[in-house]
Amino acid sequence: MNLVLAFACAAALSFAIEALAGNPRHLVSRRPGDIALRLLVYSLITVFWFAFSWRPWLAATSCVLTVAILQVVSGLKRRIIGESLVFSDFALLRQVPRHPELYYTRPLTDPRMAVPILAGLAVVALWYALEPTALPHEPSVAVLAVIALPLALWTLAATTGDGAVGRWLAFRFAAPDLEADVARIGLPATILAYALRWRAGRQDMTEAPTISPRGAPGDDRIVMVVQLESFVDPVRLGGPPLRLMEVIRTRATQYGRLRVPAHGAYTMRTEHAVLTGRDAEDLGFGRFDPYLTHGGEELGSLPRLARQAGFETVFIHPFHRDFFNRGAVVTRLGFDRLVMEEAFGEAPRIGPYIGDIALAERLLDEVRSRSGPLFLFCVTMENHGPWKPGRLPGINGPGAQYLHHVAHTGEAVERLIAALADLPATLCVFGDHAPALPHCRPGFGATTTDYAIFDFGSQPQPQPQRVDLTADALGRRLRRAVSSAITA
Repeated sequence: MNLVLAFACAAALSFAIEALAGNPRHLVSRRPGDIALRLLVYSLITVFWFAFSWRPWLAATSCVLTVAILQVVSGLKRRIIGESLVFSDFALLRQVPRHPELYYTRPLTDPRMAVPILAGLAVVALWYALEPTALPHEPSVAVLAVIALPLALWTLAATTGDGAVGRWLAFRFAAPDLEADVARIGLPATILAYALRWRAGRQDMTEAPTISPRGAPGDDRIVMVVQLESFVDPVRLGGPPLRLMEVIRTRATQYGRLRVPAHGAYTMRTEHAVLTGRDAEDLGFGRFDPYLTHGGEELGSLPRLARQAGFETVFIHPFHRDFFNRGAVVTRLGFDRLVMEEAFGEAPRIGPYIGDIALAERLLDEVRSRSGPLFLFCVTMENHGPWKPGRLPGINGPGAQYLHHVAHTGEAVERLIAALADLPATLCVFGDHAPALPHCRPGFGATTTDYAIFDFGSQPQPQPQRVDLTADALGRRLRRAVSSAITA
């Protein structure tokens, strides 16, 4: 009876927390089936914690705290990025202790982090001592119970993607509708359901072949694609005009707004869309983290196509190769060579990260030392958030810091334009997402950034055209720059 009462209290309090903290744009569903699914997941969370402690009230409290913490984190994420917590976010947890500055948190050694964690562990230890265990008194039965309960949970998780349960999930969650599903069945149930649907989708993937052999070298053509961190026209943020934008409007072959898959974060979504030309709608539940889903095994990726056309393919990013598991993923996407943070040891940093102008010089070094057709894909880092006091000497405002960095971005791109102008080259620059600044919150520009494509070495130069695109459409547009070498 004590166990049943604890589970009932956990379910009731968890439901109340979710109902009170719900997204105001979507009302909590009162349909019996939706409520039942919520309660089932609360019970599973409680059973999960019960398997560790065999103490009913500790497990019930742990369930309530789990739901409350998920709601707090999800609410913060929704305010900054415009999206609730998703299952793929948990795959990024291992990066938080390594790169706390990127996740708006502090190192675990910081007293503001360490003290609450240690206090929480002390409370759990005390609770263990005060609440009696629910394990049977017979030692052999107790050992069997300790083994059987986790095994039952593992078996349930392992079999939910198949048979009747899998078919029911596929029917109930045919496609992602994140905010509506969170309101309908709650955040924990949505995270669990989406994770199961994602896992089933991954199991259906066919294995990609090895990297395509390199084609015969053609001319000395250069295709350079530069993904600009948090880049939008600063005028859209109330800042001063950037000279680069006038250069784009007068010299680019094509330019315009770029609709990207997220606001303020999730660089890998835009990166994947451009490198593969695949729309998020085609990715199903893998859209939340395409790198986690496909791991770079993309048959039609842009660098694979460039290899077939005879290009050397180089990926340049002045940050850790383990972030988003980029080192492994982009290699499988088809890049011959990776130039990552370790190659920028002496390069100047502007704030915490390698400066964009220094990065542009490294790109031009690659151009000067090329021995044949060259495909470069570069991801900048200087203007990565968070923008907080102490980042730049004498500049403490987030907006002012952003504008300081974006001026360097503009100068860096102008250097690339000047250096490539007399070469047989295509240059594409685009913003991966809008910055997560206090005055640039979700809904800004319908998640649009800015992009431009320059085609050099052709006479006469085409008249600039404004064409608004999606990130995947930009990826398909860039295929022309590398596929032309196959038919030339």
